[in-house]
Amino acid sequence: MRRNLTEVVPAINWPDGVELTEYRPELAESIHRLMALGHLDGGGQVPALEVWQQRFETDPEYDPTLCFIALDAEGIVGVAQCWTSAYIKNLVVHPRAQGLGLGRALLLHAFKVFQQRREGFVDLKVLENNLRAQRLYESAGMYVVRREPVPV
Repeated sequence: MRRNLTEVVPAINWPDGVELTEYRPELAESIHRLMALGHLDGGGQVPALEVWQQRFETDPEYDPTLCFIALDAEGIVGVAQCWTSAYIKNLVVHPRAQGLGLGRALLLHAFKVFQQRREGFVDLKVLENNLRAQRLYESAGMYVVRREPVPV
C-alpha cells in the first residue's frame, strides 16, 4: 500500500501516557518480543532475537531514528520500524494498547517524518487477510498499488 506524501497529513493524537523514543540496542529484546506477539495476529513470523537484531542493525536501509518506539508506564506498547527508502517494514501495537489510536499515531508520525525528508510517498506491505491493518492504513490515506502472491 502507498501514501502520497504531497497530501496533508492529519494531526497526530497520541494516547495519554505514551511517549515516543527511537531504537537503541538495549531495547532490542523488548521490541523483538512485541513484534513476535504482533505477528501472531497479523501473520508472518520474526526470526530469533539474535538473528533479527543482527539483520535489522546491519541492513543497508537501517537508521535508528526511523524506528519509532512508543512507551508507556509498563514498557513498549508500539513500534513502527521504517527503512530509509520510505518503507514501513513493521507496525505493531501491543494488545493492551490496541483501540487507543496508537497504531494510527505511529503511522501518521512516520508519514510526517518522511515528508520532512522530502519523500514523495511511503509504502508498506500487508497480507490480504489482515483486514484490521488494511482498514487502519486506508483510514490514513493509503491505497493499494500492487498485489503479490504470498510464497507458501
